[in-house]
Amino acid sequence: MAAKEKPVPIFLWEGADRNGNRKKGEIQAKNMALAKAQLRREGINVLKIKLKPKPLFGLGGPKKKPITPLDIAIFSRQLATMMKAGVPLVQAFEIVGTGHENASMSELIMNIKADVEGGSSLTEALRKHPLYFDDLYCSLVQAGEHAGILDSILDKVATYKEKTEALKSKIKKAMFYPIAVIVVAIIVVTILLLFVIPQFEDMFKNFGADLPAPTQFVVNMSKFLQEWWYAVFGGAGIALYTFFYFKKRSRKMREFLDKMALKIAIVGPILEKAAIARYARTLQTMFAAGTPLVEALSSVSGAVGNIVFSNAVDQIQQEVATGTQLNKAMTNSGVFPNMVIQMTAIGEESGALDTMLGKVADFYEAEVDNLVDGLTSLLEPMIMAVLGVIIGGIVVAMYLPIFQMGQVV
Repeated sequence: MAAKEKPVPIFLWEGADRNGNRKKGEIQAKNMALAKAQLRREGINVLKIKLKPKPLFGLGGPKKKPITPLDIAIFSRQLATMMKAGVPLVQAFEIVGTGHENASMSELIMNIKADVEGGSSLTEALRKHPLYFDDLYCSLVQAGEHAGILDSILDKVATYKEKTEALKSKIKKAMFYPIAVIVVAIIVVTILLLFVIPQFEDMFKNFGADLPAPTQFVVNMSKFLQEWWYAVFGGAGIALYTFFYFKKRSRKMREFLDKMALKIAIVGPILEKAAIARYARTLQTMFAAGTPLVEALSSVSGAVGNIVFSNAVDQIQQEVATGTQLNKAMTNSGVFPNMVIQMTAIGEESGALDTMLGKVADFYEAEVDNLVDGLTSLLEPMIMAVLGVIIGGIVVAMYLPIFQMGQVV
């Protein structure tokens, strides 16, 4: 678990510029000495400086919110834009950090700025925050620093982050609706069995006749849930906890689940195409940044989001390291469609591998988008039909004895 980062202090200052004009403002730095040094570099003769007092009850200023991958993407884009405009790196950090509406993101940016001011490279400063900047991000930035094209690389990183987050959002959209409806259905059925069915059961006791089989089945379910609700809900909670515990810690279990997920009708093709899109997009970004292919493949392995494809990429990396062409290694892995392999082969032959991989990523991202829309349209009537059968079946079962009495009369 990552240690909680200390916020960078804010100092209030008053001083005079090179023309003798009085100035005042705020500056973030790790300590007062660094704050004064930064102001001197900006041509300010500091007359007064003090630590900014914290607002009472946490009021005032931007609110602290969790830092999301989209925040990192926007930060990368802003930094790239400013560097392309000729703004120095430290000053770009100052502008982006002080103007950010998320206080947590502002603190993170100012921590990085302070490290860079202290003599660290941008890569070294980013590696201190692995929770927000993974190995892939840091490797790309490092390649940009070494090649002297940091602004261009940051632009590519921002595009990569934006597209991968958009892809994740589509997958979540496909899964959220059915899961939400299933949860609501479980809650409704539980309420019916615990509170509504017992009312009917009391009424049926006065009928003096055997209940129809469907009614008796529902009544028995209600009785069981009333007596053993703690065991049912406790068991379900333990089962879910155990499942997620081992899913997080057992690679074999994740591999089994990922294999099964790829075989599920409709959902499987979405997950497969999403993994191919991630593979192509990540490899394109790494290759365009000048990262050697073998090294790039090691970063791609952790970015595809499915262990089946991750194992395939590891195999591809080993074969490429021994001199095999990328398209041949992809063919040997047995998980990539022929179109992807052919596009990769054309890219290798023409020397435009990154361009071809970008086209593959664009195609499969569009495919995922279309499949998600189709899945949502298909699932809506199916889920409603299933809910109608379950809840309608319970209601009909409860009214069957009343219908039978009406026929007798």
